[in-house]
Amino acid sequence: MDPFGLSPALILLFVGFGFMVGVLFGFFGMGGSFLITPTLLILGYPASVAIGSGLAFYFGTSVIAVLKHYDIGQVNYKLGAILFVTLSIGIELGSMLVFALERVGVAELITGIAYVVLLAGIGMLFLRRAMNLSDETEDDEVGPSDEEIPAIAQKIQSYRIPPMISLASGGRASLWTMSGAGGSVGVLSGLLGVGGGFMRMPAIYYLIGTPLTVAVGTSLFAGLFSGAYGAFTYGMSGSVALPVVTMLLIGSALGARLGSAATTMVEEDEVIVYFGIMMLLASAGVGFSELANWVGFGFLDVLSVVLLVGSSFFVGSIILYSAAKAYTPSSDEPATATKQDS
Repeated sequence: MDPFGLSPALILLFVGFGFMVGVLFGFFGMGGSFLITPTLLILGYPASVAIGSGLAFYFGTSVIAVLKHYDIGQVNYKLGAILFVTLSIGIELGSMLVFALERVGVAELITGIAYVVLLAGIGMLFLRRAMNLSDETEDDEVGPSDEEIPAIAQKIQSYRIPPMISLASGGRASLWTMSGAGGSVGVLSGLLGVGGGFMRMPAIYYLIGTPLTVAVGTSLFAGLFSGAYGAFTYGMSGSVALPVVTMLLIGSALGARLGSAATTMVEEDEVIVYFGIMMLLASAGVGFSELANWVGFGFLDVLSVVLLVGSSFFVGSIILYSAAKAYTPSSDEPATATKQDS
């Protein structure tokens, strides 16, 4: 064993896993703690440690993204501050629920089932979006759809329940809507040990009604503080595995840079279907782990780790391959033409 208390195999696993999760984070703008926490659960870490470590990892990766979005004006600071408060309250409630479930002895079961349902649902949503991409491209003739307010957000904004808050991106939203969206995501973040970016960003976009680009930046800004608060909450109880988080962040630091660079060379639409598949594979991995606990078949635990970790390596490898292919000049084209296209 090394000074960190991890075997060489685990160090290699965590650094490599963190690298691929960082690639996904940099490319999709969403943290990978939704993969970290169930992986730690499968590897035998207690639910509170897996959740606390997932939140600590999300905080570290969020710092990179917030610095990138800070200079390009894609952060609504007023909304982010409100969400920080409500997210923090929600995370506190979620963490209290986890510790209560641990005392009863069902924390791992409840967390695992919640992951199966949540990851599968999000995976199917991404695959549905991928199936409709061609139709959306054909219909997008007026302007970028990212700047349109979804119909559900327009409906929610029509209920003007005071106090109303002016959004920096235009429009007004009720403080109660913001609080409800932030609090709900916060409870799930505290319960599942995720930064909540893959839930928080859609909530800001669909429920509060900001442009998608602003929703991404504001989500990351709010997540930076909520992730720090969540990590602190679990850390105070000794539920953050610092050696594990350190190894994950070492890999993620490089992966996030490469993933961010890949966004300038690869269209996200080319990979989004694989992201949906990754979510479904991760859901299956957690499901097999829960099934293994019930029936006692060890090979199901092995299969669950392969699906969960392998899914991130699969999609991350596709992103890196697509970026390298786009970056490398084609042998059929002159080098000068390639430079002009880039």
